[in-house]
Amino acid sequence: MEEQMLSKLAEEIISGKRLRRGDDLSLFNECDIDELTRGADLIRRSLSGDEIDLCTIISGKNGNCSENCRFCAQSAHNHTGCEVYDLLDFETVYAKAASDEAEGVDRFAIVISGHHPSDSDFDWLISIYENLRTKLKVSLCASLGFLTKEQFDRLYAAGVRNYHNNIETSRGYFPKICTTHTFDDKIANIKRAQAAGLSVCSGGIIGMGETMDDRIEMALDLSELNIKSIPINTLIPIFGTPFEGNASLTEEEILRTVAMFRYINPEADIRIAAGRKLVKDNGLKLFESGANATITGNMLTTTGSTIRSDIEMFGSMGRICKNAGN
Repeated sequence: MEEQMLSKLAEEIISGKRLRRGDDLSLFNECDIDELTRGADLIRRSLSGDEIDLCTIISGKNGNCSENCRFCAQSAHNHTGCEVYDLLDFETVYAKAASDEAEGVDRFAIVISGHHPSDSDFDWLISIYENLRTKLKVSLCASLGFLTKEQFDRLYAAGVRNYHNNIETSRGYFPKICTTHTFDDKIANIKRAQAAGLSVCSGGIIGMGETMDDRIEMALDLSELNIKSIPINTLIPIFGTPFEGNASLTEEEILRTVAMFRYINPEADIRIAAGRKLVKDNGLKLFESGANATITGNMLTTTGSTIRSDIEMFGSMGRICKNAGN
């Protein structure tokens, strides 16, 4: 009966049904994991196809962040000993972006720490993006914190087409992970970015003590925001943060969450980020459970896998990395 229910639901979603707030979504908590992931992958194949979207990031400014996010190594409120440096120069950013483009990534993002960039830092970032746009073909993304509508307009004019701003978790659980800004601050920032014409990449972190119901609420919020790229991070506890003692999630719980996100956001890129190493074979099963995108490269926020090894893994699965010459 459960198998028939999940199969029927997957087929209905493929045919246009969308899960909404108020629907009974309790089945995601305890249904058979194999049937759930099978249905999620059917939705993925039908609505997103076999292409894999690859993105890389560079930490353009690192550490000493004013925000008190309890999971974060870069928060000045935590004591992790992370490296601290100011904005990188253009040559460093360009070298990384050009190398990643040559290896086959689809998107490249500059990520900076802090609530928002100073005016001078923002001007410098705009000049970097303008130069990257003239020299490269890779799609440009930014993760610069909270910006004004005018700043988002400038980013768009500089060639940036994607903006990253995670909502992190559910509205109800958010105050347990951060108090220096609010969930509503996040939502307002996302809407400002969208109003400027930017496609927003927004997801969150699982394994911070939240429930499966919190994750379902987060998936629903992202659906209502019409988010087209949803990164899912699994917490890797960092010494010196308040979450350093959190137990790691099981592989089944991670797979269940990824599959659930595909059911609720059937046409989005479900992008695997931190925590891939908690699922065996470099997270391969995640990409058989509804995921169709990932952050790749050698950044600490990923598995440590390389662009090349990821492209080889996806090729062995019959997936197409469109900028990798497949």
